Amino acid sequence: MRLLFFLVGIPVLAQAPARYPDARQSDPNVLGWMQGSPPPPAKRIRFDDGSYFNFPQFRWSFSHWRELLPTVAISRGSGPVSALPRVLDPRIDALVFEPTNTRSPMTWKHSLETNYTDGIVVVHQGRIVYEQYFGALDAERPHIAFSVTKSLFGTIVATLIHEKKINAHARIDSYLPELKSSGFGDATVAQVLDMTSALKYTETYGQPVSDLADYARALGVSPRPSNYQGPSSVYDYLAKVPKDGTHGDTFTYRTINTEVLAWLIARVEGESAQDVLARRIWSRLGAEGDAYIALGSAGAISAGGGFNARLRDLARFGEMIRRHGQFNGHQILPSAVVEEIRRGGSKEAFAKNPSYRSLPGWTYHHHWWISHQPNGMFAARGIHGQGLYIYPDAEVVIARFASHPLAGNVNFDATSLPAFDAVANYLSKIE
Repeated sequence: MRLLFFLVGIPVLAQAPARYPDARQSDPNVLGWMQGSPPPPAKRIRFDDGSYFNFPQFRWSFSHWRELLPTVAISRGSGPVSALPRVLDPRIDALVFEPTNTRSPMTWKHSLETNYTDGIVVVHQGRIVYEQYFGALDAERPHIAFSVTKSLFGTIVATLIHEKKINAHARIDSYLPELKSSGFGDATVAQVLDMTSALKYTETYGQPVSDLADYARALGVSPRPSNYQGPSSVYDYLAKVPKDGTHGDTFTYRTINTEVLAWLIARVEGESAQDVLARRIWSRLGAEGDAYIALGSAGAISAGGGFNARLRDLARFGEMIRRHGQFNGHQILPSAVVEEIRRGGSKEAFAKNPSYRSLPGWTYHHHWWISHQPNGMFAARGIHGQGLYIYPDAEVVIARFASHPLAGNVNFDATSLPAFDAVANYLSKIE
């Protein structure tokens, strides 16, 4: 699989071949990536030649992101680590479910391999009941979370709205006058937060000449040609994105919305978005380690997909959300913020986008995916299988890191979502 170009520290891939090595065959330890002192040339993985985002090399890269790209720390603070007791349930491996649109049963254990799982943690009622790591990942190592990052910053903006520091119905250019002449200018904060902003911008994968490629070069995480004359920062790029259509009409997933939100957070709070995330959330969770986020040019972070953390710490964040903002002895977020996230967005706007017909009845709200299913599940999701799935009624949180060869969740939702539902249903029946 060949790398074509980068997006906010996230390379965009060409179409995957019809066949590729399975999880065991592509295990980075089996293949020997970056082993030896020095590693032999054929086993080296580098950023500058794009090898770090070729499959199967990225099965190593996703767990070594900080060794390949610049990052900035999101501090855990100085307090003690919060408890997540381990009461493992060996019966989970044998749970059986049917993948979507099939009558062929699959076990939970088999699904982990099918989905190229790097690590997974299941928390029930505040206790870890399942935890496994594979390949290059272990409990102490941060892993790239990709677009799960969006939900973190969406939660921050939702909190600032609740505190009346931001007016959800105000135009973006009332906070960021630099965007007055762009397509963002007359969009409301709420429309950007729910990705119903109408912009002449598409995230077309696999094409070196595209809006997405231009954005990546402007952010500074994609190589710029020697004759490059485009925007020198993501801020300059965002100011030139044209409007196309009517704001609020249709949900269209665009990473540049999140970059605007990170800029908005920094402008309103008077400090970087990553420092706000650390101060308001990460330093209060009792996390086991600092988190990190990829850094572009002009001090801009990869707010749309550059977050790295330990898996158990991501689970802690999810558990805090499940508990309506209360965790580690603190009310970290107002309960009303979580309730608003769970309320969901416009079903009409979501349904207008044919790309999400595989998620009927879902919506996107405050940068979270809301299923509107009877079990109440909502999620933060990222490419290649990153995810944080919250089941409030079952008191379950599932955090997963993965390195599936295909980027889009549509390629593995069939063997992921029913598996998660089965585990949540099983645990809901345990006292």
